Amino acid sequence: MTSSDDSAEMFRQRGHFLEILGAFAWLGIVAFGGPVAHLGYFREEFVKRRRWISDAGYADLVALAQMLPGPASSQVGFSLGVLRGGGLVGGLAAWLGFTLPSALVLIAFAAGTASFVEPWQIGLLHGFRLVAVAIVAHAIWGMIRSLAWDRRLIAIALAALVLTLALEGGWSQILVIAMGALAGFLLMPRDEALSAFQAPVPVSRRAGAVSLALFAVLLAGLPVLSASTGWHGLQLFDGFYRSGALVFGGGHVVLPLLHDVAVTPGWVGDRDFVTGYGVTQAMPGPVFTFAAYLGATAQPSPNGLAGGLIALVAIFLPGLLVMHGVLPFWSGLRRLAGMRAAMRGVNAAVIGLLAAAFYQPLWTSTIAGADDVLVAVAGFALLTMWRKPAWLVVIALGAAGILRALL
Repeated sequence: MTSSDDSAEMFRQRGHFLEILGAFAWLGIVAFGGPVAHLGYFREEFVKRRRWISDAGYADLVALAQMLPGPASSQVGFSLGVLRGGGLVGGLAAWLGFTLPSALVLIAFAAGTASFVEPWQIGLLHGFRLVAVAIVAHAIWGMIRSLAWDRRLIAIALAALVLTLALEGGWSQILVIAMGALAGFLLMPRDEALSAFQAPVPVSRRAGAVSLALFAVLLAGLPVLSASTGWHGLQLFDGFYRSGALVFGGGHVVLPLLHDVAVTPGWVGDRDFVTGYGVTQAMPGPVFTFAAYLGATAQPSPNGLAGGLIALVAIFLPGLLVMHGVLPFWSGLRRLAGMRAAMRGVNAAVIGLLAAAFYQPLWTSTIAGADDVLVAVAGFALLTMWRKPAWLVVIALGAAGILRALL
């Protein structure tokens, strides 16, 4: 059998909603380590153990997710649910299972931080902020290494960093991403065409077109609607939807977009923002659940559980719509070498965006002296030299924050 035949055979047996929900809920509880680690969990669980899809089909899904806006690992999980469940319902089961466990914990944490007044509790929160500094520094270092020191990509990343620091406002980030795409298209070499998609897609072209149209209508229409109504709930949905629609690569790359959405208008303070991002590193499941914490913390209302769920749905929705929309067209799109070249430029540009966010707000709102630098460097060393998992770094730096506060 060919790999395409293998995938077709695997998908003849469709899964039930509860089967998909249960499989992904377990991963939503135990899948620590960020987007790259999540892709490894998915391969182990759904390629090797459950045999829901072939290796070739899984590699195709990963390649597609990396070329689209949105959280890559969540989009792969959503697609696995779509393929296994025979449509959108299966995808929603996968998303709910993988996302809700950490999101609910973060919403609960947001509700509890208001009562943190003891010195050791304040020290703990500061330790979490130092975690965010170490984690993002580690992410930037890993992304720089992935450029393989290509001078063109490094130039795109540096130009994105300078532009992001020089310009203000959320639209500057859109400009930087567009610049990266254009530079990649013009400067990067064209790869050879890829073969046909290796998994059968239970999504019609009409359904895909509807999803893509809905994505575009919401992206264009929500700012107008939220401005005309003035309702904070709609403004919250609009801001987080825009963040999810414009981020490429997922994971830590969403940080500067979320800062612009939540902190710039005054909904969330800088210190609360960095604290929540640090705590998110200790959570299993997708990094995008940080939005649930921000929605729960935001002022004015709706916040709490309602605000957290609004932000959570809004930030994931565009990536899921795009993934659902592109799936039936992927066999043709993946052969466009120019698109892949443009995406290499985008990936380089987002390194510049993330580096700018590392300086402001992470460094400026967290590092107050040499002792903070030492703790953050220790966290970075744990991640890079000793390759310790992020959740362990959260525990270590949280404990360091408590110890410093008590001493």
